[in-house]
Amino acid sequence: MKGFINKNFLLQNKTAKILYHNYAKRLPIIDYHSHLEVNEIAEDRKYKTLTDLWLSRDHYKWRAMRINGIDERYITGKTTAWDKFFKWSQTIPYCIGNPIYHWTHLELKRYFGIDLLLSPSNAEEVWKKCNAKLKLEDYSSRELIKRYNIKVICTTNDPIDVLKYHSIIAKDESFKVKVLPTMRNDMCIDISNKGFGRWLERLIDSSNKTIKDLDDFKNVIIERIEYFNKNGCRISDHSFESINFIQAKELEIKHIFNKKLETKTLNKEDIDKFKTHMMIFLGRQYYRLGWTMQLRIGALRNNNSRMFKLLGSDTGFDSISDLVFAKSLVKLLNALEEMHQLPKTIVYCLNPGFNEVIGSIIGCFNQKGIHSKIQFGPAWWFNDYKDGMEKQMIVLANFSLFSSFIGMTTDSRSLLSFSRHEYFRRILCNLIGKWAEDGEVPKDIEILGDIINKICFNNAKEYFKL
Repeated sequence: MKGFINKNFLLQNKTAKILYHNYAKRLPIIDYHSHLEVNEIAEDRKYKTLTDLWLSRDHYKWRAMRINGIDERYITGKTTAWDKFFKWSQTIPYCIGNPIYHWTHLELKRYFGIDLLLSPSNAEEVWKKCNAKLKLEDYSSRELIKRYNIKVICTTNDPIDVLKYHSIIAKDESFKVKVLPTMRNDMCIDISNKGFGRWLERLIDSSNKTIKDLDDFKNVIIERIEYFNKNGCRISDHSFESINFIQAKELEIKHIFNKKLETKTLNKEDIDKFKTHMMIFLGRQYYRLGWTMQLRIGALRNNNSRMFKLLGSDTGFDSISDLVFAKSLVKLLNALEEMHQLPKTIVYCLNPGFNEVIGSIIGCFNQKGIHSKIQFGPAWWFNDYKDGMEKQMIVLANFSLFSSFIGMTTDSRSLLSFSRHEYFRRILCNLIGKWAEDGEVPKDIEILGDIINKICFNNAKEYFKL
């Protein structure tokens, strides 16, 4: 059956169509948070099959397949690439109402020119057409990136990463897209993580330094931050199920760190005090260098312990947490503000029930010359569906300055996911178009078009200084 991704997909009024086709559609993209494999971009990888490109790391699709009753061997197991793709074709017809249904068909059309509703009946046809195109020169990883007019991609990197592939890309003048690291500093603060001891050993090895106490640890972290900065990093990233802000004196934090080095048991208060101390320490470093700090709150991770042992993290077994965090978040931001060292910060919340909470907090901390210094991050993960995006934007408009919003990012592991920027832009234009058609805002295309330009590209360009 013929597909449904047409010229005016999701554009439900005249103003929306004008805003999208005359403004949003032509704008470049800054994808300021992704989980792409930078080595594949550096090496300009060619993909043998659609499964390698499309299914191999996409836990959104994995999750849908599991819910559909598909055996794990067809998801992350060692069956053939065709078998895995065919099982996906059996699942996608049942995904109506889920954004992955839109993404799947948008990706097939934009990247492969396929305008069919994927199903078992046409799976072989789609498979052959896509795999044939993947053999062409203009279907390498870099060429796929160029298709959506990408200007900047920020990857996600552990502090111990060498960043050699970022360096290779930066030196290659033939590739005009900036691919920059983002420093994911979760392990710097998560002293309760079971892998912290092993990670600390790797940090010592990579830095060629001795870490005997908290001062040594901080000095090594500063060195890693400086190294990332030299390699183009301008953004950090942190993930919290919740934030429990408890300040303590430096001497007590040193004692807690020494207990960890001695493999002694830490209680919850010890852990929260250490996390608080390190977040303030890191925030000050970000401010010093002009970085943006990302705070991702509310993911309840690795819920299926049996599957976590088999597959590890980020494999589709996470959910939304309901823990309260507002007071601690404010205390963290305020502690840095009191020192006049609060960096630009993006706050994401996985629980949409806290949208208004975030919307109200971000207006409390501003700085002359910076539009919306504290940003409400775009609808993230379980919220990046049509209604979820609209809810986030409506709250942002109600509580803050919508025209200062820095727009969408993919947060994805798939090279085909840049089409989600198109998805977001269509939803954005439709929302603003509806307001105009309903008489809630002026139907002034020049003014509305300027806002579209800002949200889709210009605000991020100015905010991140990339």
